[in-house]
Amino acid sequence: MAKNLLIVESPAKAKTIEGYLGKDFLVKSSYGHIRDLVKTDDAIDTVNNFKQKYEVPADKKAVVSELKKLAKSAETVWLASDEDREGEAISWHLYETLGLKDDNTRRIVFHEITKPAILQAIEAPRKIDYNLVNAQQARRVLDRLVGFELSPVLWKKVKPSLSAGRVQSVAVRLIVDREREIIKFTAEAAFRVVAIFHTENKKELFRAELPKRFEKLEDAERFLQDCIAAQYEVSDLQTRPSKRNPAAPFTTSTLQQEASRKLGFSVARTMSIAQRLYESGKITYMRTDSVNLSDTALQAAEQEISNTYGRKYYKRRQYKTKSAGAQEAHEAIRPTYFSDHSIDGDYAEKRLYELIWKRSIASQMSEAEFEKTTAKIAISTREEQMVANGEVMKFDGFLKVYFESTDDDDQEVQLDDSGDNTLLPPLHVGQSLNLKEMTATERFSRPPARYTEASLVKKLEELGIGRPSTYAPTISTIQNRGYVVKEEREGKQRAYKVLNIQSGEVHTVTKTETTGAEKNKLFPTDIGILVNDFLVEHFRDIVDFNFTAIVEKEFDEIAHGLKEWTAMLHGFYGPFHHEVENTLQHADRANSERVLGIDPNSDKQVSVRIGRFGPLVQIGSADDEEKPQFASLRTGQMIETITLEEALELFKLPKKVGIFEDKDMTVAIGRFGPYIRHNNAFYSLPKELDPLDVNEDQAIEIIKEKRKRDEEKVLKTFEENPEARIEQGRWGPFIRFGKQNVKIPKGKAIEEISYEDVVVLAEADAKNPKAGKAAKGRGRAVKK
Repeated sequence: MAKNLLIVESPAKAKTIEGYLGKDFLVKSSYGHIRDLVKTDDAIDTVNNFKQKYEVPADKKAVVSELKKLAKSAETVWLASDEDREGEAISWHLYETLGLKDDNTRRIVFHEITKPAILQAIEAPRKIDYNLVNAQQARRVLDRLVGFELSPVLWKKVKPSLSAGRVQSVAVRLIVDREREIIKFTAEAAFRVVAIFHTENKKELFRAELPKRFEKLEDAERFLQDCIAAQYEVSDLQTRPSKRNPAAPFTTSTLQQEASRKLGFSVARTMSIAQRLYESGKITYMRTDSVNLSDTALQAAEQEISNTYGRKYYKRRQYKTKSAGAQEAHEAIRPTYFSDHSIDGDYAEKRLYELIWKRSIASQMSEAEFEKTTAKIAISTREEQMVANGEVMKFDGFLKVYFESTDDDDQEVQLDDSGDNTLLPPLHVGQSLNLKEMTATERFSRPPARYTEASLVKKLEELGIGRPSTYAPTISTIQNRGYVVKEEREGKQRAYKVLNIQSGEVHTVTKTETTGAEKNKLFPTDIGILVNDFLVEHFRDIVDFNFTAIVEKEFDEIAHGLKEWTAMLHGFYGPFHHEVENTLQHADRANSERVLGIDPNSDKQVSVRIGRFGPLVQIGSADDEEKPQFASLRTGQMIETITLEEALELFKLPKKVGIFEDKDMTVAIGRFGPYIRHNNAFYSLPKELDPLDVNEDQAIEIIKEKRKRDEEKVLKTFEENPEARIEQGRWGPFIRFGKQNVKIPKGKAIEEISYEDVVVLAEADAKNPKAGKAAKGRGRAVKK
């Protein structure tokens, strides 16, 4: 038996570390948390100073049993969970649950999984930091109390089966508030004038723009009319040097933002990939709010930049973290070895690693140097002047490696070109210019942008709400609860006018553009809006941005030993519990109903509300002799904004569109969008096809195409049972056995699989339904 037992959180990390330590060390994984608060109401004794009652979940009992045995026979037990508060709490839970003793227990931390870092950590062990443990306990207890006490209020006053959380509710409020800003927004139009000039002697073209915008069509027309016979000359010319600095190395939130912009990764996917990179020793710890780099890292970056790009590309920088509560002792996210420009791994791992490497290296590189030129162009018939901007890069510096994206990159693209030209031709003051073309294009102001997952993380961080470990689970939770959806929405067509000078006259044409198209944006659902409004009315502190940020600061104070954790909880829980009791006794039920008007066909009231299965439109009421009619809202429709006309359109479906194979074909809209129902089977409609316009021929074609695709997926069938077959899935072949999907064992050829094999595999799979699922207890635990 090894003298030393070293316990980490994940098996991947255990495997990496085991290779660095000798035979005297046995490295084992706890698979995340090994115990949690009991699920019952008595988990926290609010009378007895918030004493907690813990249990070891059923799926962790075998792990705990094995670790207990190994700990008893080991001379020294090393607790090597992650270096953040949650990692510290895991070490404490291990210490308590395994019955460890102070004299032979060591706590070690490291922010990268490399041999030097592990050996250095073992050389400098410490005790469990109970300030960090208490900060995590305070967060866990407070969040449990909020969830357990708020949820019954929502069940009684809003709708059964709802739940609420502290940080999640604030995130939902941000999204609801932004949606209402967009609903209230009225676009204002103005005409933007752009001209193309060329020099007299040369045919060099360049672009200039009028800084002023014209709000009225007639003003834009008059300006262009005046410019027809005008003379143009350069009235002013200024050239100045400028520099651009690189961004700081990645923190958790900035990594999530850039991976979203550049790679299209969701926040959860980014964290999952980053965890794999960390556990395999490729990058430093991925949950950090520090932009600090260690001296070792700075030296390594200097050497790599000098060797790869040359000394002139190197500039040492030490960044300071601006966010509240950041821990400078930690490092930013960086490669463990700067000499590794790329890694082996799957496509996503390679892309994320490359992003981290480039950002880290760029942070230690020289500024990019530019020469900016601004030319003003006088118009003989007007007081206004056109402006042309040019920019020439003199030295690329850090841009040789990395260019940072912004949240504006995915905004609606303007139809005409905008921005600086890269180069202006040689110009001098007094020089005459020839006008090649001039246009005035109607442009509309844009509403505030809806949040993406990444921009929501950025906003939460700006407000001081949540910490690196909470961003991903918060965003996943509000979507899983159905309060927020991430989806694409088609835009609407909008007309705009373009004026231009042709043959000495001003011509006006009307064009169309698509506006309001959204991709991977966060939208509040009707139930999310209803819950948010109820919480804002009755539990203002819970969804107050400043209050939530203050709570985060108090957690930080506990972590630094400046505040007693139970005192902080008493200060929060007393007023909160009083609000809960008061709301249960006195608050009215939340009502989402909105009356839209009268149905012209039946003279009955048309209303919209949240029903048992989601938002719906209702014609008539329960008091009428005839039963009311109901129709579900379509994707993109909201209780707050749907009109009477749009509501009545919903009752045109379901509609029969014809007969195929002696069975009716019916078009309807369900939870996942419009579909055709035929012979108890369902066929989704293509996005571009309006369900109200579907005809018989189109419906038959959709059914036939779907059947053809399904047939192509079937690799093998079995005479013994038509419901058993082998299909080609997204991740490879699998067995479909009725409603059961069964994995094919590795090395088993499809042609060798008999029906008896299928039955055996299906029975084994049914007995082990949790096989392959992630270990419970900690949101970031990895698979067993």
